[in-house]
Parts: sequence; C-alpha cells; structure tokens
Amino acid sequence: MSETSPVAAPVIRDATDADFHAIQAIYAYHVLTGVASFEETPPSVEDLQQRRAAVLSHGLPYIVAVVDGRIAGYAYATLYRPRIAYRYTIEDSIYMDDAFRGRGVGRALLAALIGRCEQGPWRQMIAVIADGGRGGSLSLHQNAGFELVGTLKAVGFKQGRWLDSTLMQRALGHGSEALPAGAQASHEQDD
Repeated sequence: MSETSPVAAPVIRDATDADFHAIQAIYAYHVLTGVASFEETPPSVEDLQQRRAAVLSHGLPYIVAVVDGRIAGYAYATLYRPRIAYRYTIEDSIYMDDAFRGRGVGRALLAALIGRCEQGPWRQMIAVIADGGRGGSLSLHQNAGFELVGTLKAVGFKQGRWLDSTLMQRALGHGSEALPAGAQASHEQDD
C-alpha cells in the first residue's frame, strides 16, 4: 500500500485469541524498531494473551481494527496505577501496523476505546507518549480531546538515547464534575 492509498473503514471489535499472532507481530515491530514501547524484548503471543486477560479482568476493553480481513492495529486500556485512589483513572495504548499509519485507523481505534471506557466507571484517561509523539501519537490524542499535562524528561533509555514521556489527559463522561456512582466525598466518610 502506498502512503496515500485509501483504506476501507476499519471494523473495530474485541480482540480474540486468534488475533494474537498479528498483535504480537505489530507489537514486536514497535519494540524492536521504535520507542512507543519502553520494552526492549518482544513478548510472546502467550505473554500478550496473559496481559489481555489482566485488562479484561478489570472490565476494560482490548480491541482490534480490521481492514480487509487484516489486523491493522489494536488498542486497550489499563489501570493507570494500582493504588485504590486511582481506580477511576486509566491509561490507553494504541499500536498500529506500520502499513496502515496515517489512514485514520488509529483515530477509529482511539474513538472506540474512549467510547467503551465512558460506559464504565472511569473518569480520566491518561496517554503516556514517548519521544514527544514523533510518530503521530501527540496529534492523534490532541484531536481526541486530550490535553498536554506535562513531560517527564529522560525517563527512558532505549536505542542509545534518552527518551522523554509526554503525559496527556482527557476526561471521560462527567470527568471530575460529579462523583462516581457509589462514591462519597471524603468529608462525608469522616463523619
């Protein structure tokens, strides 16, 4: 495919076990050739399936984009941090088959991921973007309503150089405008 050839609208669906050879190939490419992941050794298909099981155990989505029968990319959300006070905050991850970059597949994946996460109790989504988003992640997230909230300088070292992590954030649903269902304000809990 050339850089300007049109791509059929992707079909977004839940990832299945059968998708993981393609998912592993996409992720391995990013691990070995890029800096979107701070891993340096690609995990196996089985490792990635176990990671998906952990995502699903929290009720979070793990989805793929299919174009002409081929996995063009995948996305998922994870808990941002394990401590209980972070329970309404999640982090997104999106990885694309390099042949589909710049064709709207990432935008479709991120929109679907946000939509699914807004159906749950989560109120904030964090994007952790390596190397200033040189691969397009920064603009992808800006276009989806994320705001730049900060940059952690030189927190990763890969491919012989220091890497920054840019943090972006987006409210989900009511965001912080209202308490999550079943939550009480801290002063009420102290009474």
